Amino acid sequence: MSEDSKKSLLKQAGILAIAGVISRIIGFIYNIPLANIIGDEGNGYYGTAYQAYTIVLMISAFSIPSAISKIIAGKLALNEYKSAHRIFKCALYYVAIVGGVGSLLLFLGANVFADDAGSAMVLRFFAPTVFLFGFLGVLRGYFQARRTMVPTSVSQLLEQILNAIVSVGGAIVLTKIAGNADPSKRAVYGAVGSSLGTGTGVLTALIFMIIVYLSNKKSIYEKIESDKGSEMTNADAFKLIITVVTPFILSTCIYNLSGFLNSTIFSRVLSDVRGMAHKGDFGIKFYYGIFIRKAMVITNIPIAFSAAAASAMIPEISTAFAKGDKKGAEETIAGVMRVMMMIAIPCAVGLFALANPIMWAMFPQKMSVDIATFYLALLAVTVIFYCVSTVSNAVLQGTGRLKAPVVNAAVALVVQAVLLVALLVFTDMTGEALCIVTIVYSLLMCVLNNISIRKYMDTKVDVKKTYVLPFIAAAVMGVVAYGVYKGMYMLIAPATASVNIRIPYFASIGVAVVIAIFVYFAVLIKIGGAAREDILKFPKGRSLVRALEKIKLL
Repeated sequence: MSEDSKKSLLKQAGILAIAGVISRIIGFIYNIPLANIIGDEGNGYYGTAYQAYTIVLMISAFSIPSAISKIIAGKLALNEYKSAHRIFKCALYYVAIVGGVGSLLLFLGANVFADDAGSAMVLRFFAPTVFLFGFLGVLRGYFQARRTMVPTSVSQLLEQILNAIVSVGGAIVLTKIAGNADPSKRAVYGAVGSSLGTGTGVLTALIFMIIVYLSNKKSIYEKIESDKGSEMTNADAFKLIITVVTPFILSTCIYNLSGFLNSTIFSRVLSDVRGMAHKGDFGIKFYYGIFIRKAMVITNIPIAFSAAAASAMIPEISTAFAKGDKKGAEETIAGVMRVMMMIAIPCAVGLFALANPIMWAMFPQKMSVDIATFYLALLAVTVIFYCVSTVSNAVLQGTGRLKAPVVNAAVALVVQAVLLVALLVFTDMTGEALCIVTIVYSLLMCVLNNISIRKYMDTKVDVKKTYVLPFIAAAVMGVVAYGVYKGMYMLIAPATASVNIRIPYFASIGVAVVIAIFVYFAVLIKIGGAAREDILKFPKGRSLVRALEKIKLL
């Protein structure tokens, strides 16, 4: 693989990573007012419905971008432009049929998928989004295969911005309609209002991607006309799509089935075995809402980096293998994994060290803040495991080892389900059990995927520089971050807490994070864990290098 190709991959990964993180940050930010509007119980209804919606989405549409990207990238690498476009058109027909069936299934079977009437009501408002997302996924996958991540990145941002605006606005309007007489009714209505944002965001992103396609249509057809080779038939295109998409669906569905399965087991065991109520404070939806819409939302922000890198890796690895460049693919994998760990490890340590102030700053509901803090501290380590497993999952898919992630996810899923039932039945745990099984699941996926990769590839990862040195630097950073936060809070709180309880927490965390970043890189550089060329691979790496050079760290 040429140096230009490697730089292109890192650039595209950077674009997607930045867009992914910004999208997660937007999602995180709008969850702050949303939590105040609909409460922990409302978050529980929304979270339960969203997990069911996600499973149907996975089966019908969510795997499409990665699958289409892989298929078309392989054709474009061989200059088979006509066949690539034939696959694109057939994919649109495919998602129209499958997405339509998925939407109807979700709408008509809401009571089957959801474990209570409130969640079922929310679920029905998610149903149309499944149909729309399929078309959006095909367009995103098409442009990712052409190695341009900008359209996908912009569409992600538009999707999340509209989602945020409509979710908060819808929740405000519908909670006012519900009134204050029945808190549970208000929670359900608020969750319904929030669900409206998801469909609005997807529709907006789809319109944008259609405009992008139409603006590129001339150049696309010029490439097609230059292709003098034979064109595959519709039957062959559909056969190829189904052959490749099916393992992607199985993998991503099983990979994401954990959330739905956890939600179902959690609700059924607590209600049927332990007699806990769904509604009210300290009910099932209360604990589940804290777990899924507070602790998990925060940990998902750094995980966006690995998901973005994985999306950018698939076409690059597929292209390398189509050309027989196995060594180039192995170098790409090792390079991306190292960059991911340089980001994921300090993020995990930072979340653990600052879990309590983060929760006070973001979700200062006194009734649940200590519970949320404990959940976040437990889940912090999953940032590392999920980053490794997400990238390794993409590697296996991109190299044609499509069955391995499915088997690995299935094994992890079974272990997780058995463990969750045991914890809920034989202990008095509630949300803590969800945190523990999430850690176990992510660790198993991480280990099993890497075992599978070693069977097929000789990817040489420098364990010391990839894992050990970043952890040492992150540990020092975590201690400094907590110390700076405590000192700043003691200075700021007396003068600002009476104005707004969040102000001293936000200010203290902000200062602590800025100092922590420089401490992390200072220690990492001094112990030999990173050089100038490593930091340049980061999104906005040049700006970071300039800042480090100014303070004589580089």
